[in-house]
Amino acid sequence: MKIILLFFISVILFGQESKLIEDPKTNNPMLIGITSRDAYHDLNFKIWFNEEYDNYNVDSSAAKELMPKIVDKKITIVLGTWCSDSRREVPRFLKVLDNIGFCDDNLKLINVDRTKNGIANETEDLEIELVPTFIIYENDEEIGRIVETPEETLEMDLLNIVE
Repeated sequence: MKIILLFFISVILFGQESKLIEDPKTNNPMLIGITSRDAYHDLNFKIWFNEEYDNYNVDSSAAKELMPKIVDKKITIVLGTWCSDSRREVPRFLKVLDNIGFCDDNLKLINVDRTKNGIANETEDLEIELVPTFIIYENDEEIGRIVETPEETLEMDLLNIVE
């Protein structure tokens, strides 16, 4: 019954680009594939997502400086819903993007399993070793990435990449 329920939830909520599977290590639901941020409002993920998002204080001066420099960039985030670093950093990063008015059309979220694979070959050419990995693009060329945790803060690392 649990498997059937997980299947129907994944089809309804996430469409064909992603699916909800059982993590073989913890038996908890794990999201894989390409999603929108709405996927993290599912009951399986919203507790940790909302806690990190709501409690993170964005550096407003860095965000103000970042705003005009990131408007034309694209960002890909590779994360694991099973990973504590992803559970901490991704909601915070999305709050930074919300704070500066970053367009979700320029954001791609790829959820991976513990082997860093999604449903298809979403991460094949991205050289992902650790999650989360935030990849920033300008004119379809990678200009930098934040891997696992920021060196300074998310805002400052992002600012250093786009300057």
